[in-house]
Amino acid sequence: MQKVSLFGHGKTTKAIAKLIPQAIFYDDKVTTSFYDEDGFMVKPSSAFDPNFSDLEICSPGIAPSNPLITTAQNLMSEYDYFHHIAPLQIWISGTNGKTTTTQMMQHLLKDKGSVEGGNIGTPLAQLSLDASMWILETSSFTMHYTKYAKPSIYVLLPLSPDHLSWHGDMNAYIQAKLKPLSMMKEGDIAILPDAYKDIVTHAKIISYKNDQDIADFFGLEIQKIDFKGAFLSDALLAMAVDKILFDRINYGQINTFVIDAHRQEELRDAHNRLWVNDTKATNLDATIAALKRYKEFPIHLILGGDDKGVDLNELFVYLQTINVIIYNIGSNKEKLSNLATAYNIAFEKCINLKDAIGRIDKRLKKEEVALLSPAAASLDEFTSYAQRGNDFKEAVLLIS
Repeated sequence: MQKVSLFGHGKTTKAIAKLIPQAIFYDDKVTTSFYDEDGFMVKPSSAFDPNFSDLEICSPGIAPSNPLITTAQNLMSEYDYFHHIAPLQIWISGTNGKTTTTQMMQHLLKDKGSVEGGNIGTPLAQLSLDASMWILETSSFTMHYTKYAKPSIYVLLPLSPDHLSWHGDMNAYIQAKLKPLSMMKEGDIAILPDAYKDIVTHAKIISYKNDQDIADFFGLEIQKIDFKGAFLSDALLAMAVDKILFDRINYGQINTFVIDAHRQEELRDAHNRLWVNDTKATNLDATIAALKRYKEFPIHLILGGDDKGVDLNELFVYLQTINVIIYNIGSNKEKLSNLATAYNIAFEKCINLKDAIGRIDKRLKKEEVALLSPAAASLDEFTSYAQRGNDFKEAVLLIS
């Protein structure tokens, strides 16, 4: 019997374990071996011996420098484990917007028997093999470890700095995102930002510089789509895949899609002033996208959190082009305040999110916008980006 080792005792590997009864987990957080709720042995990472393992499958978030990874001899990704038996696969990746694009695509294709999964929350082991296609939000982590699996259609959204501490540098991050193209075959299709149009691949490349390029290539009429800003791009890419597969354009269906909370989520306070919860903007590119949506208005922008050491100069170059005051919070508030001084951007250094909201409340006018779009992760002060967004919404609704 094959000896299977699962790295990380998390959602992805727990789902796979149900298909491999004799699998053993190895986890960095475990100090003493135990049996989990499903009867599987869970051991400390230090107990792993590659000489007693025929196959290793890792949780995608484990970094390449982890000793489990460096000592493994038969490492395989979740995607590789299913590549021989999975139905047609559509992979969606990029820095921002991949979750919404995946959801929109499923919204359009569910009548054709599709299911969605991957990084969006459902492990591949929980997806039906009888589905006509898998629509998978695919992370750079997963692609780094994938050697055999490939998409039939690959949709790549624009790339900007993200997860650099995991990958090492921006080039390694980009190479992970482009890796599927090296495995794709004739007849496969890749929709890519124009910057990567010349990459060597057997797949047919459809490149785009902007939303209009996508619309023109696939014969889509932007004015018939209800979404704006970054969500328009997501909708166009989802509709592009529907056009490729089934030669149809369904404006009515795409316009019934409901965007998840925490992405450019608009709400009004008791004085009918506009506040926008964009807490899911955890990197500079997402924040710039939100700023572009509201650039016609004076903006009160709440920034800050754990930026993971990313260079934020690009964001401040853009801030110079709009009417904005920034309210700096989180563990990088000093860094943000120093950048604001260097770029001559008006700012206030705040104690926390509540303090920032209180300061904005005192000066926000009806023709202005208050925007939480932090360009940083939340775990320095919150349990998740969702908690940060919920706290923001609750505080706004309490304004009297």
